[in-house]
Amino acid sequence: MQSFLAYRRFGKTVREQYERDRKRAEALQRGNAEAATSAEAGALGGHRRLSVETASSVNVPSSQLAASQLSDTRDLEKAEPTHGTGEDDLKRQETATSVKSFGMTMGNALSGIEVRTLTREMSRTRSRKVGHLATNTEKDHQPEIVFVVGYENEKDPMNPYNWTFASKMIATLLIGAISFVVGFASSIDSAASKQASAEFGVSDVTEALATGIYLIGFGVGALSAGPVSETVGRNPVYIITLFIYMCFILGAALAPNIGTQLVMRFLAGFFGSAPLVCAGGSLSDIWSPMERNFAFPIFATAGFLGPVLGPVVGGFVGQSSLVSWRWTEWITLIISGTILVGVLLFQPETYAPILLKWKASHLRELTGDKRYVSAVEIRADPFGQRLLRALYRPFILASREPIVMLFALYLTVIYIILFTFLDGYSYIFGDTYGFSEGITGLAFVGMGIGFCCTAALVPLIHHWAKHELLALQAKEGPTAKLAPEHRLHYAMLGAPAVPISLFWMGWTTNPDISYWSPLVASVLFGYGILCIFISTYQYIIDSYELYAASALASLTVIRYVVAGGMVEVGIPFYGNLGVHWTLTIMGAISAVMVPVPYAFYKWGPKIRGYSKFAAGGI
Repeated sequence: MQSFLAYRRFGKTVREQYERDRKRAEALQRGNAEAATSAEAGALGGHRRLSVETASSVNVPSSQLAASQLSDTRDLEKAEPTHGTGEDDLKRQETATSVKSFGMTMGNALSGIEVRTLTREMSRTRSRKVGHLATNTEKDHQPEIVFVVGYENEKDPMNPYNWTFASKMIATLLIGAISFVVGFASSIDSAASKQASAEFGVSDVTEALATGIYLIGFGVGALSAGPVSETVGRNPVYIITLFIYMCFILGAALAPNIGTQLVMRFLAGFFGSAPLVCAGGSLSDIWSPMERNFAFPIFATAGFLGPVLGPVVGGFVGQSSLVSWRWTEWITLIISGTILVGVLLFQPETYAPILLKWKASHLRELTGDKRYVSAVEIRADPFGQRLLRALYRPFILASREPIVMLFALYLTVIYIILFTFLDGYSYIFGDTYGFSEGITGLAFVGMGIGFCCTAALVPLIHHWAKHELLALQAKEGPTAKLAPEHRLHYAMLGAPAVPISLFWMGWTTNPDISYWSPLVASVLFGYGILCIFISTYQYIIDSYELYAASALASLTVIRYVVAGGMVEVGIPFYGNLGVHWTLTIMGAISAVMVPVPYAFYKWGPKIRGYSKFAAGGI
């Protein structure tokens, strides 16, 4: 709905721009006509001066004007009749040439239009996507000239960067809400797994597959979401995948046996992975790099709250004698449906190439000229190629790029700890302190408080970034921008909190020590992992720019597939080693990873310099 309304609004904006620039085009056309008259009178030199002066009067480069005149001349030659030159034929020829000439003039005069000559392959791509009829120029294999549509200027209201703060914040909150609910679905089942395993007649370890297989589906589905969103836009991907995800959540709620439940959960995870891949792109679409210092933490907090609030709800469902464990799926479905309605009503399309495609469509409709196209409509690489690249490039980056490799490992460790807590909390709080299932789930709120504590860093880090940017611009000029390493501040302030919290929780979980001790430790853990996540995603986006989607996909695939597998060992891990040694081992592993953000802060520019994919690399 919101995309449809935006399309209509864009049509009105395009018409207003068209009317503003039409007079300039008419002035240029009159100037060309006067130049032609002068040429017929023999004043060839004057004709050339007048053409250049006319082009300058509307800020059109002389090279573009020359291309325009050359194209018009060729079109005139191709339009010459082969049989007879009657008066009617000449009039039709003159009219057709005049219209064609004015179309070229209008293309030159419109603000934000780039006149471009297409290769033959790009022309074929345009024919498929725009559906225009082949011109004489194309049939004779001559270069085709098109008008590539761009934004009118830096303040163009169609540009998402220029949307109101409220519009951008609504879009951010809705993206965060989608991320919240798919994360919520990943963990809510775990809190009621005992009841589900009893109904299906399987062990608790087998039923834990419902969580693990969902996470694996997340990882696998992440590979395809990126190229699809770059073809049809962000909004259709969010809406369609969320709806399909809801269908499989419904299937899991109605599953008659463990096999059906696992298949439904895997497919729900597969289609629920879209926000994990597309969200970074959506936020980059609407927020400037400086604004992302406060916008991205909002999304990240929502995304992490999902997995920790799932057990809060699921725990009370599991211990209730009034409702079945299946209500974990029904509750997820209700929340998902509410969010889907919000997305349908209020989420705008943010992907710039699609917005410019809409603009080109409106211009073709207004002018009747099929030469108005967007860059995405003349892209030579077909969807199949982009999908193939999306399938293999993440693994290339993960195997060759130290930045991707180490941060993928870091996030994988974090997610293993987080998702094994789904089983581990029953040992930490249930067995040790005698908490019920509902109260054990409620203990996850401690992590949620830690996530919210991260917000205290936002003003500080935003101030640091602004100060660094002003100093850099004073030294290098107004076009200078911060290096990606400034994104690592969150991780450097939060990374030590993770091993500290795990050692703290591991060695104070004792019946003789208050349960408030591990609860407070969980607050510190939540703070630390969110800081690491925020820095990792922002640093990857800024470091890889063009290849950021592939880099983020590699992080998503690795951490979710591995974490999904490790969920299965969570129960035997805590059961055999005990809480103390399990958390000690995890704390030691996370301590080894602490130097990663500090190392990249110091040596990151040098490492990026050797990369074939990173910004500023070779």
